[in-house]
Amino acid sequence: MSADAFLQIRHIVKDFDGYRAVADVSMDIAKGEVFALLGSSGCGKTTLLRMLAGFETPTSGSIFLDGRDLAGLPPYARPMNMMFQSYALFPHLSVADNIAFGLRRDRMPTAEIKARVDAMLKLVQLGAFAGRKPHQLSGGQQQRVALARSLAKKPQLLLLDEPLGALDKKLREETQLELANIIHDVGVTCVMVTHDQEEAMTMATRIAVMSEGRFLQVGAPAEIYETPANRFVADFIGNVNLMDGTVTEDEADHVVVDCGVCRHWIGHGITGTPSMRVTVALRPEKIRIHREPPVESSGAGPAFNRAHGVVKELAYFGSFTVYHLELAGGQILKVSQSNSERLTSGHFTRGDAAWATWAPLSPVVLTQ
Repeated sequence: MSADAFLQIRHIVKDFDGYRAVADVSMDIAKGEVFALLGSSGCGKTTLLRMLAGFETPTSGSIFLDGRDLAGLPPYARPMNMMFQSYALFPHLSVADNIAFGLRRDRMPTAEIKARVDAMLKLVQLGAFAGRKPHQLSGGQQQRVALARSLAKKPQLLLLDEPLGALDKKLREETQLELANIIHDVGVTCVMVTHDQEEAMTMATRIAVMSEGRFLQVGAPAEIYETPANRFVADFIGNVNLMDGTVTEDEADHVVVDCGVCRHWIGHGITGTPSMRVTVALRPEKIRIHREPPVESSGAGPAFNRAHGVVKELAYFGSFTVYHLELAGGQILKVSQSNSERLTSGHFTRGDAAWATWAPLSPVVLTQ
């Protein structure tokens, strides 16, 4: 048990009629941390969040908040607030009255309620909208009202259930940093549930990738993305090329993996065995595409870290272009190329032959 852990989850299990929704999950979360539970529908993340809130009772295991065992405490007695995807604002109340609702139920003195509401309105930059009803606000403004209401009671723990799921893509992207900054400024400990990778990567200090009720990997966003622990995490987070192959060399400073259509020279060992079957994960943005055969691939030697193929498909996204390069064996290699200059010549088109190269430290070897 970590000495600085504020929220401690110990061997939590939740069964529903023979189905195990959460399977022996343990985690320490530090005070002030924004921790994201990331996974697809049905992975157990919302069930775990509901157990933290007290809406579900664990089949076994324990949860401690600031050293206090939460077992048996009903939701209303727990020092936390939960913000739902729908926001659940009262349509007949003004913005200020929505924020004040929980404070009035706690019989806080009127002067203190006004001061707290004013502080929350200033925090979420909605002072000019205090008298408006929820239907008179945009989706992003409603989301900030819901956040202000959740923070007004100064909870020890803030629980967010798909906090930006009701917003359209553009507004969601704009709101991610705004919401993260507000939570950081307040300093509240936060556990959020999301299926949106960008949302988790943008807002969280640490992420737990969940599947079938288990944590497959826990780490900082960069760690999850750059060094995935297994094939599922690599494939779930961002875009990736996954190539199955066989280890032919494994030394302290490098490993060579033969994937048939190409051979990888990777700048670290894996303490594996010759002929061991592995998967090489290579992100599209770490690949460079050329018209002419490269003399050498970034120090790995001319026989490694290169592949030849034909551009089968391409998609232009403005800031970058994604090419689908069909290799000799029919495998598709995805390459993401930054469009750093405007109206440059030399772009590839469908049917063009091309070479792809990558650096020795770009791929990751996955053994599971």
